[in-house]
Amino acid sequence: MLYIFVINGRSDKRDTIDAELDKQLAGAQFKYDVYHTTGVGDGIRYVRIYCDLHPDEEVCFVACGGSGTVNEVASGIVGFPNKSMAIMAYEGTNDFIKCYPGRDFRSLDGILDGETVKVDIIRANDNYSLNVINVGFDAMVAHQANSMIIDGVEQNVAYRKSVVRSILGHRVNHIRVKADGQMLNRRTLLLCNIANGRWCGGQFMCAPRAVVDDGLIDVCLLKTCSLFSFLRILKPYERGEHLDNRFCRRHLKYCRARHIRLSSNRLIYLCLDGEITASTQFDIDILPKAITLVLPPAK
Repeated sequence: MLYIFVINGRSDKRDTIDAELDKQLAGAQFKYDVYHTTGVGDGIRYVRIYCDLHPDEEVCFVACGGSGTVNEVASGIVGFPNKSMAIMAYEGTNDFIKCYPGRDFRSLDGILDGETVKVDIIRANDNYSLNVINVGFDAMVAHQANSMIIDGVEQNVAYRKSVVRSILGHRVNHIRVKADGQMLNRRTLLLCNIANGRWCGGQFMCAPRAVVDDGLIDVCLLKTCSLFSFLRILKPYERGEHLDNRFCRRHLKYCRARHIRLSSNRLIYLCLDGEITASTQFDIDILPKAITLVLPPAK
């Protein structure tokens, strides 16, 4: 088995990850390689090309970074049965691994001694999400924050500004959502989570009933509502209590489905595990047990 460590190559993350990984790789007795990504999407490109050139080789790609790096590695190995992935959760938010509490995702030994499991992945047009796709308010927060960060604004400041702007200007999103042929809304929504995992944004349990290997997508749509109602929903939503909260349920549509269609006369911004893409229509499907994941042993 070859292990390839795919490291987030951003200058503010690479040195820290390299230092942590070098300590654990000292004296390694197994075959490995290291690749540093060069920008958004480069991890997908690298993994896919490697898989194309080595279709029969057993390789475990180890995503070293946050949710974006995990997304790129998972997206790259889709369709390659001899390829698996592991996660070393360095430098950033890793929402997907919260589905596996009590496991050490920062340990190399945990990967080498781990068990393999099959998990689902969501496909949205030509893009993939291992964890959660955000639509509407959440996606606009991420889109605007990313734009500010590119312009040199510090990350925390960018997200705070983006939240304020989105509260003022993006609580009404003209997007229609159809789940397995059933229309969930007429014209607008505040936000919609299309989930395989349970958490998003580092702290919000947006899909508390989601299961990563059940072959179903959890869909939670929050209808357009007043600012007062939205703020009242926010805390139960953060704690994962919104599906059972009587007030929240008046403003929600929840279902499980295998196919989702999003459509609009305007651009729809999707946030897929932190990565942004846009189109006027998305066809979204679940690919059951399409990813082989290496899990560290339970403590």
